[in-house]
Amino acid sequence: MATRLRVFSSSVGTKLVIGGTGFLLFLYLVIHIAGNLLVFFGPDVFNRYAYVMEEQNALLPLIELGLLAVVLIHVYKTIRMFFGNQQARPVGYQKKRYAGGTSRKSLSSTTMIFSGLWLLVFLVIHTRAFRFAPHIEWPAGGRDLYRQEMNELSNPLTVVFYILSMIVVGSHLWHGIASAVQSLGANHPRWTPRLLVAGKVIAVLIAGSFIVIAVWAYVTKGGLQL
Repeated sequence: MATRLRVFSSSVGTKLVIGGTGFLLFLYLVIHIAGNLLVFFGPDVFNRYAYVMEEQNALLPLIELGLLAVVLIHVYKTIRMFFGNQQARPVGYQKKRYAGGTSRKSLSSTTMIFSGLWLLVFLVIHTRAFRFAPHIEWPAGGRDLYRQEMNELSNPLTVVFYILSMIVVGSHLWHGIASAVQSLGANHPRWTPRLLVAGKVIAVLIAGSFIVIAVWAYVTKGGLQL
């Protein structure tokens, strides 16, 4: 058992863990944005969705603990790999250059550790604002998450922070999806390039959707009197 666990401490094993946990977080983002887009259908639809997910979902505590574990493992392994690479190459390159059309090196790939740390801070702030803030009761049962979201996004500074954070999300996914595909061994001359393009499109769609929600909520207040 110990020998098997040590495999995940190797360079290849670490990349597998980062790729696997990153893919799980990507799936969560897809589900999360799908639920958040229901905000455009009004408070009844959105709050009913929140009620089902929070009040009628007995597995929610386990899902949250599992998600927290995935985030912590992903962050821990990524930081360990980053500092391990720094120690292996103590003298940095004098100048970074674009390596050509077939290279995957980009601004997104070279700033992954920093975008990841930004998103970790954002996650703490976001969770505090929507999961642990005082709840507004919804008359039909559960909490009025619709009004809570409109209240949160009525502050222009908050909206700017969310927009910047979603741009960082897009940047992180832009390279992260491609890196996960490579780390998990999905390498096919025909399908891998298509997967990489699809990953970039999805990254833009996810980040763009969150930005549209934030701007719409700030401009329209969701039709509520705040």
